[in-house]
Amino acid sequence: MTTKIATKTIIASTVVLFSELLFATTPSDTLLDIQHQWAQCYYEVSNEDNKIDCLEKNIMSNQEALNNTPDNNELKVWLAINNSTLAGAKGGLGALSLVKKSKKLLEQVIATDPTILDGSAYTSLGSLYYQVPGWPIGFGNDDKAEKMLKQAITISPNGIDSNYFYADFLLQDGQKDEAIKYFKQAQLATPRPNRPIADKGRQQEITNKLKDL
Repeated sequence: MTTKIATKTIIASTVVLFSELLFATTPSDTLLDIQHQWAQCYYEVSNEDNKIDCLEKNIMSNQEALNNTPDNNELKVWLAINNSTLAGAKGGLGALSLVKKSKKLLEQVIATDPTILDGSAYTSLGSLYYQVPGWPIGFGNDDKAEKMLKQAITISPNGIDSNYFYADFLLQDGQKDEAIKYFKQAQLATPRPNRPIADKGRQQEITNKLKDL
């Protein structure tokens, strides 16, 4: 009798655990969904209105996931990326509130877990600093951009994004030879198996930049 009860208990517990694993969405799964959706919005949706709608929906999903796990720095980084991408799609002064939100999120991540996602917080904040207008309109600052992007390179010397954005900053700063060097380094980055759309799109951007140079 004891053996039967124990066996039934084990089976029941296993069924419950399996059900939880089957139907629960882990943070990593949620993050991957958000990354995939961003890549589709950014690289595969050509119509600007549709792109904005796509990004806004992804931001809602991202924010909801972050509300459920408010200390998740990966989701904070990606909410910042989504907001800044939406700002770029919308343009104009109305986009400043979005990039300010992104800046705040990225600063929080850098203060608590700076190396998470291969230093993506540094990459993203650095890119904001050189793309956002400077004072008195925005917070753009080339010196801060360079500092952030160099830190990202230190954390992820072979990363596609860290090298791409540093190269793009150098290009805008007029340092063409150095820009070529880092674009080529980005071109050699190992493909990310879970992010094929993002890698394909970024590699196309790199190819276009090098052709222009």
